[in-house]
Amino acid sequence: MKRAGEFMAKTADDTIRSIETIYGENVFSLKLMKRWLSKKACESLSKTILDGGALDPAIAPEVAKAMKDWAVSKGATHYCHWFQPLNGTTAEKHDSFISPDGSGGVVMEFSAEELIQGEPDASSFPSGGLRATFEARGYTAWDPTSPAFIKEGEDRTTLCIPTIFCGYHGDALDKKTPLLRSNAALATQMERAGNLFGVKIVTKAYATLGCEQEYFLIDKKFYEKRLDLIQTGRTLFGSTPARHQQMEDHYFGAIRPRILAFMEDLDESLWKIGMPAKTRHNEVAPAQFEIAPVYEKLNLAVDHNAMCMEMMRQIAHKHGLVCLLHEKPFAGINGSGKHNNWSLVGPDGKNWLSPGTSPHENAKFLFTLCAVIRAVDTHADLLRASVASPGNDHRLGANEAPPAIISMFLGDQLTDIVDQIEKGEPKRAKVGGTIRIGMDIIPTLPRDATDRNRTSPFAFTGNKFEFRALGSNMSPAAANVVLNTIVAEAMDEMLTQLEKDLKAKKDFNKSLQTVLQGIIKKHKRIIFNGDNYSESWRKEAESRGLPNLRTAVEALKAYETGKAIDLFGKYGVLTKRELLSRHEIYQHRYDSIIAYETECAKTIAETQIMPAALTYQRQLASTVEAMDDAGRKAKTAGKILDNVTELIDDFSGGIDALEKSLSSHDAEKMKDAMAQARAVADALEKVVPSTLWPMPTYAEMLFLY
Repeated sequence: MKRAGEFMAKTADDTIRSIETIYGENVFSLKLMKRWLSKKACESLSKTILDGGALDPAIAPEVAKAMKDWAVSKGATHYCHWFQPLNGTTAEKHDSFISPDGSGGVVMEFSAEELIQGEPDASSFPSGGLRATFEARGYTAWDPTSPAFIKEGEDRTTLCIPTIFCGYHGDALDKKTPLLRSNAALATQMERAGNLFGVKIVTKAYATLGCEQEYFLIDKKFYEKRLDLIQTGRTLFGSTPARHQQMEDHYFGAIRPRILAFMEDLDESLWKIGMPAKTRHNEVAPAQFEIAPVYEKLNLAVDHNAMCMEMMRQIAHKHGLVCLLHEKPFAGINGSGKHNNWSLVGPDGKNWLSPGTSPHENAKFLFTLCAVIRAVDTHADLLRASVASPGNDHRLGANEAPPAIISMFLGDQLTDIVDQIEKGEPKRAKVGGTIRIGMDIIPTLPRDATDRNRTSPFAFTGNKFEFRALGSNMSPAAANVVLNTIVAEAMDEMLTQLEKDLKAKKDFNKSLQTVLQGIIKKHKRIIFNGDNYSESWRKEAESRGLPNLRTAVEALKAYETGKAIDLFGKYGVLTKRELLSRHEIYQHRYDSIIAYETECAKTIAETQIMPAALTYQRQLASTVEAMDDAGRKAKTAGKILDNVTELIDDFSGGIDALEKSLSSHDAEKMKDAMAQARAVADALEKVVPSTLWPMPTYAEMLFLY
């Protein structure tokens, strides 16, 4: 008989082997390429992927054939160019591998041309004025830096090839193209910095990203009875139940078996496509959860997050659940965000936002830190614009998410270092884990000595910055396009001065100290370590001159400024046409969402809530009449009837307000009308019998899953 320990060890080995076997099995990775490509082709393609160089056209036919053969061996019959247009979703057009052989049969083929470029109809994708509606031609082009992957269906699979998407004249119509451009702009500046700091070049510099993804799960049977969730992704009506998240007992609580089964399936599916899903847990609100991966190269992490959101919806469906990714599916309940954990790896292969163990490494760290400080302060409006949406308007500024005011959290110890650099007296470090610098111009740095500040929109967390203001259903691309570009600009200006000083034979360390000191003096207003929710901070931020862009409409205007146009144009990230088109697209999307939410609210109010309220009113009136006929005074029923009648009259006024606001085509009036109608509807929900109420309540959806 085997001992328990021996059995458990074997089981553990089997589990490890199983995970190691499935991890990345649906990705045409560098590891797989060695099996399917010749050595020459593999080395060439690897260089393109790792160093960002141009693809050698000579190897394209071999790569296409190998990719097709691999995909077919995995059960694929079709391929698609998988891209991310500006409508907030991913897109794909499937083509089969089959070609007629001229003899009544078919052969499976996939050419280099089909791999490298596609031509989907682009007429129905948003372009923001970059093209006329009748100009249907659009192009997809293979992005070799993000590996092709297999999407599993019920019986067969599809080969998905990540691509960029552009118009006939080369204008970017997607989220990936400017992201890749911003990656290149940032890498250029980091490699300049590497030359100045004398680092040994071992890799191309790049940004990394890890996205913490929050979401809700509710039972499908409730979802199917909520027209507002089906149409808009959020509840337009619903009274907050007596108990919701006050006890905070859901956070990190034991995961229910049904939810755990979903999470296990999700992890396995993500591991198959090579996404390093790491963390899963209950979030603050009931029925709210989170998944987080290990960080990856930024472009791949953005692609993986898009795949993750799609898989979450599909896998939830298989478990009889619905995954809600709206930023605020339930009013009065914690909303969902996506925490953007961003860092930088220099050409020496090291994280430049991680304090090190030598003066050289910490000089790089302070250079990078000050570049981020300058970038965030100079372009706080653009960072705010990058997370602007109607859904996020329900979160930002509430006591559940960072405020609309962009500020930076560094922690007491790092802020103390920054203060010393500003004064030119870097002599000490606060007590804590410290790192010696060893030169008098740069002080000892703290390591892992900062607390976390969940109220800060942009917080330093030890070796990265966490941008907490993204909405849960957003692509991380836009925020990181802005972040990459503004940091590239900051580094560019710092490096230009340092190179000038070096040419003038000035001491590099003293020049660096002067540059850092100048940045801190000018931009320290962006640093705030306190409670970002407090009214006192709002007043202080105003006195510091920090922008407070409360709504998406206000925030999106940042894309139209001359400052933004010059920034993105200078670094080749977005042309003026492309940038202005995005403002138009996002503004149109905002207006469209508010309009269809208002229309949906009106439909629900007229066809579901009002009929239920009138039915109850009739029942009450019959009770009062019957009591009168019996010679008894129906005081209680009469009082309830009067209250319900008053609410019905008010609700009728709310419906009229919805109708009027729709006619005005004014988004702010529509939002006000929805709030007016909702307030009365939620009051009605509290008095109309549950047997008559036409839709599942919050208490049911949040606790019965």
